[in-house]
Amino acid sequence: MAILILGLALFCAVHLIPTARPHTRAALAERFGEGGFKIGYTVVSLIGLLLMIYGYGAAAGGPILWFPPPFLVHVNNLLMLVAVGIFIAGPFGGAVARAIRHPQLIGLKTWAIAHLLVNGDLRSLVLFGGLLAWAVVSVIMINKRDGARVKPEPAARTRDLAHAGAAVVVFLAVTAAHNWLGVWPFPG
Repeated sequence: MAILILGLALFCAVHLIPTARPHTRAALAERFGEGGFKIGYTVVSLIGLLLMIYGYGAAAGGPILWFPPPFLVHVNNLLMLVAVGIFIAGPFGGAVARAIRHPQLIGLKTWAIAHLLVNGDLRSLVLFGGLLAWAVVSVIMINKRDGARVKPEPAARTRDLAHAGAAVVVFLAVTAAHNWLGVWPFPG
């Protein structure tokens, strides 16, 4: 569990630097150059992510806090399709990106909630609950820093169609990855 917590703390801390500590980000970019800062940011983020993945697997068999009812698997799968769609919305610039200010963070929050619904063990609460808390704090801090949102102009409907198609493809890829890892997300 310690490795999972370390990875989560590292990942969240490095992602909070630009928002919570902009002067620290500026000082690091000045010291190492913008490219050096971005490389370091990426490396530390990846280390945190790998520690979370390894730590989550290593913490298997921990305490069970609740036993989710089987129907929540269907709710999880629907929420996951929504989460993927929201998460990837930004580059498409369609209706979802126009409606949601922080699509990646909102998508991540939806993903975390979906996983908390179907995983009642302590390691899941730490991982998904920790990432959910980080995303909530990030949205609040970014909104406070940036002030009122100016909605982007409406985009062509073809962008919405491309976004929907891409969301389905990414959802299927995530499903395949879960299957490859030995976790089939659909009930038998």
